[in-house]
Amino acid sequence: MPIDPKVIREIVESVLSEMKGRERPVADADVARGIVPVGVSMRHVHLSKEHVERLFGQGHQLTPQRELLQKGEFAAEETVTLVGPRMRALEHVRILGPARGETQAEISLTDAIYLGIHPPVRPSGNHEGSPGILIVGPSGFLNILSGVIRANRHIHLSPAEAAALGLKDNDNVLVKVQGDRPLIYYDVQVRVKESFVAQMHLDTDDANAAGVRDGDKVQIILRKEDCRLCEKIGS
Repeated sequence: MPIDPKVIREIVESVLSEMKGRERPVADADVARGIVPVGVSMRHVHLSKEHVERLFGQGHQLTPQRELLQKGEFAAEETVTLVGPRMRALEHVRILGPARGETQAEISLTDAIYLGIHPPVRPSGNHEGSPGILIVGPSGFLNILSGVIRANRHIHLSPAEAAALGLKDNDNVLVKVQGDRPLIYYDVQVRVKESFVAQMHLDTDDANAAGVRDGDKVQIILRKEDCRLCEKIGS
């Protein structure tokens, strides 16, 4: 006996709806309370496809070493050397994949002082006013004219996680850190994207200042009563 097409359609719609729900989970209990893990970002480089081939050879593709928390991103086996105007070099700088549309180097202030350059604090992809750097690989080198930044403090959230906190893309929040050296990070950018997983990104200087390690939890400040300093700093 043939199955009614209407019944088949209802079953398919039910399954698709269930799958969609699994792909877009609501925020977990910690994130719903504004508690997110920290990802400490060591100095690293993002390369365009063209620049991957220039540094590693024609047709070369980045080799994943380990997956990162953010979906689709990975630390590559490949590394490069950054050379500044003082002829000082930072060796074994990890490349993060996949290849991007534009090459970018993200370093800390400590790295910048060592290299002798003055990169601005910028969101990823914003290279306005940024210096360049010499990047050396096993098969070649390139001298980018801009693209070296100190990444701004930011938090990745999925739409469901942001909604649970009443936040939206490009909001700015304060973040409280407990521990031996408690402090409050000011002007932390919120980035919202479907593929994102809740995580705050700090460079090594910011993390070391608070004694924060990869995976530690921090608290997004959503209410002034959670921060006695907020009124004084204009939040």
